Amino acid sequence: MRMTLKNCERILIFCAIATLWILGARMAAAQAKSATPTAMSEADAAASAVASAAAKTKDAKNAKDAKPAKKASGDATAAKSATAGDNAISPALEQRLEEMSKRIEQLEAELKAEREEHRTEAAAASTAVLPATAAATTAPSAAPVASTTANVTAAAGNAPTAGVGSSSSAPAANMGGASAAIPASTIANPMPTGTVATTNAPAATVHGSAKQAPQSEKKQPAAPFSDWDWTWLNGNPRTETPAFDSTFFTPEIRADINYTFDFNHPADHSIGGSSEIFRSQEVQLEQLGVGGDFHYDNVRARLMTQFGMYSVTTPRNDPSPGHGQWDLADAYRYVSEAYGGYHFDVLHGVNVDAGIFMSYIGLFSYYNFDNWAYQPSYVSSNTPWFFQGVRVQVFPTAHLKIEPWFINGWQSYGSANHRPGLGGQIKWTPAPWINVVSNNYGLGQDDLFVPGRKRIHTDDSVEVKYFDRPDNTLDKMAFTFTGDAGCEYGGGVSCHGNTAGGPKQSFLGYMLYNRFWFHKDLFGLTIGGGQINNPGRYLVLLPPINGEGAISAATNSPYFTENPGDPFKAWDTSLTFDYMPKQYITFRWEYDYRHASVPYWSGRGGITPPGGNTGFPTQYVCSNGASSGQTALNAAESTCTGLEGLSGPPTPSSVWFPDLRRDESFLDFDILVKF
Repeated sequence: MRMTLKNCERILIFCAIATLWILGARMAAAQAKSATPTAMSEADAAASAVASAAAKTKDAKNAKDAKPAKKASGDATAAKSATAGDNAISPALEQRLEEMSKRIEQLEAELKAEREEHRTEAAAASTAVLPATAAATTAPSAAPVASTTANVTAAAGNAPTAGVGSSSSAPAANMGGASAAIPASTIANPMPTGTVATTNAPAATVHGSAKQAPQSEKKQPAAPFSDWDWTWLNGNPRTETPAFDSTFFTPEIRADINYTFDFNHPADHSIGGSSEIFRSQEVQLEQLGVGGDFHYDNVRARLMTQFGMYSVTTPRNDPSPGHGQWDLADAYRYVSEAYGGYHFDVLHGVNVDAGIFMSYIGLFSYYNFDNWAYQPSYVSSNTPWFFQGVRVQVFPTAHLKIEPWFINGWQSYGSANHRPGLGGQIKWTPAPWINVVSNNYGLGQDDLFVPGRKRIHTDDSVEVKYFDRPDNTLDKMAFTFTGDAGCEYGGGVSCHGNTAGGPKQSFLGYMLYNRFWFHKDLFGLTIGGGQINNPGRYLVLLPPINGEGAISAATNSPYFTENPGDPFKAWDTSLTFDYMPKQYITFRWEYDYRHASVPYWSGRGGITPPGGNTGFPTQYVCSNGASSGQTALNAAESTCTGLEGLSGPPTPSSVWFPDLRRDESFLDFDILVKF
């Protein structure tokens, strides 16, 4: 500010001198050009008078014995003779010159007073340097939260909610699958935060004047999850700043491309049992997402598209479009997130959102860029990636989020029956090295055509960074542990074993991952895996045999049944290497091995009937590629024997069967981009 005042003073003095010089020059030029004094304009006369007065002043200084009175008289006389042959300067012009002189003197006095004022303010401010610095640091962090999304949003509930929350998304950083969703702030100028887990939180903004705000002004609460670095979390994007941001919109672009080599070599290149890997020996666009976070005047919204494999594979796992009319799967297949809401400036922020948002049950993010591994274990891959409904994100403190949900059901666009689902997330970060998340779900009736069957589920995770030495070659280490348990009851099944209520229908599983970062986070190495036991198979991902999906399987799935009590146990392990030259891109190499207690994975013969999918997925296919039209094996054998013109009694050889194996191993190579 001192430099600004000095510049103003210099400019004023320069302007005054320049004005006098220009007036004098114009007068001299006019005298030389015109021989008739009376032809001079009033302005030229004034300029000449000023120049003459200046000359006279110089003479007066050289005359040491000149009296002040004589000097004044001489000046007046010189001015008159300078205009010989013309009238004296008009009174109006003399008055104008006098006003200019007084104005210059006034400005000089004001500048002097203002300099004194700023010296006083600077002395007072020096005693509050530390508090001022802390406030300045808090404001930018809060602002970023509001945008992204971009990104911490997710962190609070794993969301790219302003990312908070289940996916939470803006941006809000997805902190550990349970993204630390930070309330999307309504601040006018959101500033990007380091942990994409940004949640919008109000930040103080100074407009126009650089003067400090009064110290008596109320201190703004810290934006949730904004005071520490959460880019190390699994399920949370590692981008520190958005590539572009504005007061209204924070864009987000994601690209996920992979190549998978399955050592089972399926003839039809089709892979089942995964929510991330779908084709073998092909380069595939897993997901292309374009969208971002909108935030203005406490109103917030988020949109993310999904083009590529996700637009087909995600909707096929939802049975709810089979309940009633209108094709919900087609209506929403190209949208991964779409919601709108409002941010309330209470406590440390409250967000109310409605629409489609990320779930983060199972810790991992729906977006592979955010995760430590590409193919997560069953506890994550077999649990919901999104919900549709209403969520309320409450931040009582800067390190605690409570997020209740009112949703249509378990990863569903609609309701499979007549009862909605209830649930919620609690996220707690007591220290910068630990993240604790608990997700719980209940009440919903999620089995299509079985209205009396209810589901409950709990998903609990802890993430711990136990080593952090930025200057070391091995600069960081962290682990995550997730445990899940749940069951279904009613409608012919029971939570507690084979009782009068029916056979046991339950889910129990865990996963453990450990990650190492090297050379200032340029490289990453992750090793991990998990295990599940799911009698009844209600959370097992159905192999897409002959085009089977969740809706058709609710009626019948002849080749891989999901009947009450059907056993299923599985375990897996993976090794992942990441190269991260920039914060916006990851090159990934991964090896996975998976084992199931029953034939489940695609074998060399593939899972597609001869000639391609035929008939209905609920019916058996004949070995010649024709549909048997039968849902029972005995009837299918009889029909297929006749269709193939075989003699003798029906035989199983007349019916086609997919090639399913108990083991699967594959390599995948991935390019992951996020702006």
